[in-house]
Amino acid sequence: MSAAIVVIGAGGGIGLALVQHYLQQGNTVYAFSRKAAPLALSVDKLHWYRDNAGDSAADTERRAALLAQIFSQVVSYVFVCNGVLHDDGTMPEKTIRQLDTQVLLTRLHSNVAVPAMYLQQLFPYLCKSPAVRVLVLSAKVGSISDNRLGGWYCYRISKAALNMLVKNVSIEVGRLNKTAAVVSVHPGTTDTALSQPFQTNLPVGQLQSPAATAQRLAQVAANVQLEQSGALLNWDGTVLPF
Repeated sequence: MSAAIVVIGAGGGIGLALVQHYLQQGNTVYAFSRKAAPLALSVDKLHWYRDNAGDSAADTERRAALLAQIFSQVVSYVFVCNGVLHDDGTMPEKTIRQLDTQVLLTRLHSNVAVPAMYLQQLFPYLCKSPAVRVLVLSAKVGSISDNRLGGWYCYRISKAALNMLVKNVSIEVGRLNKTAAVVSVHPGTTDTALSQPFQTNLPVGQLQSPAATAQRLAQVAANVQLEQSGALLNWDGTVLPF
């Protein structure tokens, strides 16, 4: 019997690759994205929901109805893939002199508030879904103790906050569901729009295709242990420092 998979932020490079990976494995996939589903993925086992990630009463009510429908069956894995490193107007800072607090607030919204909103609505189901695994895409640069280079203020700050969000949720879910695990995951450097400006001079083999990253993340999901709940995991499943 195939497992049901939920992918939030399915329109991005890694999110879409996860959708494709699990469909190829014969799973039923429930995808949430601001974007429309790619025409090439019009298959019976894909359920694609256009979701603007809004938090109005109407947005919340609509999302609640969808989640109730999805979790009427067993869901094995939930991936939360929302995140922004840069946009057309702003790149990561090299010095605090370049810090724009409005950009910081924007990054905190995309990288923390949006995942928090989804986790809040998922919470009732995570507390009763047997052996569910939740993987929230984070970044190694969000590790405070591993930070040796500085810079990238907005992204580092927001990913560190995301890791704390995941830790908090894991504790609360763990009190009510002893079989669940919630982790944040560094997916590794992947050939997507997010990493494209920073791919020059990468060590050979570090840059992975979205398909390869999805395969690695699926392996991490399959191997997450209960005692790892709340941890920041690397793309190979090892625990990274906070």
